[in-house]
Amino acid sequence: MTYFESYGPDRSSDLSTEPTIHDPVSITESELGAWTEVRPECRLHESAIGDYTYLMERVQLDYATVGKFGSVASDARLGPTNHPIDRPTAHHFTYRAAAYDLGEDDESIFDWRADQPVTVGRDVWIGHGATVLPGVEIGNGAVVGAGAVVADDVEPYTVVAGVPAEPVRRRFPEEIAARIEATEWWNWDHETLAERLDAFRDLDTFLDEYAPEAEAVAETGAD
Repeated sequence: MTYFESYGPDRSSDLSTEPTIHDPVSITESELGAWTEVRPECRLHESAIGDYTYLMERVQLDYATVGKFGSVASDARLGPTNHPIDRPTAHHFTYRAAAYDLGEDDESIFDWRADQPVTVGRDVWIGHGATVLPGVEIGNGAVVGAGAVVADDVEPYTVVAGVPAEPVRRRFPEEIAARIEATEWWNWDHETLAERLDAFRDLDTFLDEYAPEAEAVAETGAD
């Protein structure tokens, strides 16, 4: 047996307000927020990730927006591009014709794809190898299980899994989820997050110190 104390590139890194990108990465027409991290072999096309969101290895985003504090595991794919299967062939030579010296590209297909964006809320965890199909919206605080194929919208603070993905349980009871969401903690600045870090490590403390009471949330919702 051979013991390795350390081998290969260092996976740990100090993040900053500038995005941290671990090459090789492919990014086109996309936006990355502060404190974000993109691991090797990711690909982003016409997509955006919010502050503090990280993408592990080999994540692919097409026409997708991931809100703040997103956690996207390796090999996940959001917004995989559809092929026009109503044509005689689904092969992309019909719309990427120039690459094959067959004529001009068909831009209508790219417009069609862009019209089916994926929208992911804040504090969403997407598990290893999950696929989120075009046009899907995932609410704040939701969790997508490893290997899931998400074809329908996901309600906030709901855990989904399977193929196709279906609700497994709620992450929190509705009353507690509503109280957490009412804080809009994802909009707190960096200094406030640091000051309140201990509360993030204990649900009861967070609710007691920063979340409005359930009655107040219900009254706000009624308005």
